[in-house]
Amino acid sequence: MFGLNKTTAKFCDLKGKVAIVTGAAKGMGRADAIKLANAGAKVVLTDVDLAGCQLVVEEIKKLRGDSIAVKCDSSKKADVDNVVAETLKKFGKIDILVNNAGIYPFEPFLEMKEANFEKVIDINLKGYFLMAQACAKEMAKNKSGSIVNIGSVAMGQVGMGFAGLVHYCASKGGITAMSEAMALELAPMGIRVNVVAPGSIDTPGTNTMKMDEKTRQAMLAPIPMKRNGNAEEIASAVLFLASSESSYMTGSVMVVDGGWCAG
Repeated sequence: MFGLNKTTAKFCDLKGKVAIVTGAAKGMGRADAIKLANAGAKVVLTDVDLAGCQLVVEEIKKLRGDSIAVKCDSSKKADVDNVVAETLKKFGKIDILVNNAGIYPFEPFLEMKEANFEKVIDINLKGYFLMAQACAKEMAKNKSGSIVNIGSVAMGQVGMGFAGLVHYCASKGGITAMSEAMALELAPMGIRVNVVAPGSIDTPGTNTMKMDEKTRQAMLAPIPMKRNGNAEEIASAVLFLASSESSYMTGSVMVVDGGWCAG
């Protein structure tokens, strides 16, 4: 599934580029890391699950790619600064950042605890800010860079809200607004900032095949394509935005949702 697609890799050539991917131990982060490595990038994988990241590093090595794993809680500045330092030590620069780390614990609004709200915002939004700021400072030195923030259709307004995920929706709406503002400030420095907004994607945490058929069909009903997306489909969008093929795009939100928001 994650083998080298020679046509795509040639079209979105990342040879000589260095990328950081957060939340890379599994799911979309794993797919993003492998896709970027297949396109020629040297990839730094980060996650609180270091063992999981190291398994992905081994996958990339089997594909003759170059990558390292660094443990990181992106809501903590010291961890973020360490990732940047380790990246510079190993590869000497930062060209691409994929902010993917995130959590989505379901909890009814009227029962939502303040601590849980803060935890989601810290990881899903503040973590993106900290990592983007640290990487952009390095990108600015070379007047070039691409930041891809993973948002969600759960961003309100042009997207939608989801019951039981008030904190998550707040974080994803914040990512969209923050990315637009970042794009304005960083464009003069040659740094592009874009958002990929996935719809319902099958990952280890959301695999609909584990659901009973009635529940699964109800979930798929509002999606015109009548299926969930997969992590590699999101990774393809990430690769495009990370590469020079999207050189005139910044401040954009690329929705990848099987037509859900169009309904």
